[in-house]
Amino acid sequence: MRTFLLKRLPSGLLVLALASFLVFLILRLIPGDPATSLAGPDAGPEAVAAIRSRLGLDQPLLSQYAAWLGHLVTGDLGPSYAIGGQVADLIGNGLGATAQLTLGALFLVIVIALPLGVLGATTRRRPVAAAVQAFTTAVLAVPPFVTGVLLVLLFAVTLGLLPAGGHESLLDQPDLAVQYLLMPALCLALPSAAVLARYLKDGVERALAEDYVRTATALGVSRRRIVWQHALPNALPPAITVLGLQVGQLIAGAVLVERIFAWPGLGQLIEQGVIRRDYPVVQDLLLLIVAVYVAVQLFTDLVYAWLDPRIRWE
Repeated sequence: MRTFLLKRLPSGLLVLALASFLVFLILRLIPGDPATSLAGPDAGPEAVAAIRSRLGLDQPLLSQYAAWLGHLVTGDLGPSYAIGGQVADLIGNGLGATAQLTLGALFLVIVIALPLGVLGATTRRRPVAAAVQAFTTAVLAVPPFVTGVLLVLLFAVTLGLLPAGGHESLLDQPDLAVQYLLMPALCLALPSAAVLARYLKDGVERALAEDYVRTATALGVSRRRIVWQHALPNALPPAITVLGLQVGQLIAGAVLVERIFAWPGLGQLIEQGVIRRDYPVVQDLLLLIVAVYVAVQLFTDLVYAWLDPRIRWE
């Protein structure tokens, strides 16, 4: 397993290096100048040039890129251009809320997808199978912002069961925090759960068609035991890979969902940084998201190799 991990690390580091360069370059190609935004509409060229010099934006791009990497290596992310405060503090303030939302959504993805996938693969009732297929199709077809509005109308406005938006710490008031978390986590989780449920359904169906299942059936092994102890474990490795990919979708989708439900996470910070051309905030946040995604993929590969030793042998 250690050798397998060492073989995966260089590719992850290469992805991070390429992502850092692309993030840095794309931000500079976007129309708009942080110095002009900070100086205001009535500022003259001298004032704008002075701000550019103070921020180091008058340096060559490679010099700016090298300086940014140097700050990343030392852990000093520096100050924000426009939002105010240190970038590390800004990220730290929103990281907990976004992690809470993403982990809650990931839990719901597994809870929803696992029974739906197994039910869709094993049910002999056509209406039930059709209902599962229709549900996953509808969830994938409806945009998340529409799903969010529908959830607010149903659970907050009509039924009055959950708050329409806001956030509460799990450590301070767990019961209230779960109420605030449930709707945004469900809104974020539904598309990924639909994708994972379809992969699980196909994987279980393929496993149930294998010869060892026919042998177990002939030997009198119960259908439930065949599904949960034999077919499902063989369908899990590809599904785990898909789940790892969906984590990236959850992190990206959190930006929109946080806006819908007034969730004070990194999504709102990215939005403010883009609008105000705050390069340090945006590029550090985007690189952090890439790093988390790479780490999740590496962990997914390790779990896959643990479940299927043939991957390690290859």
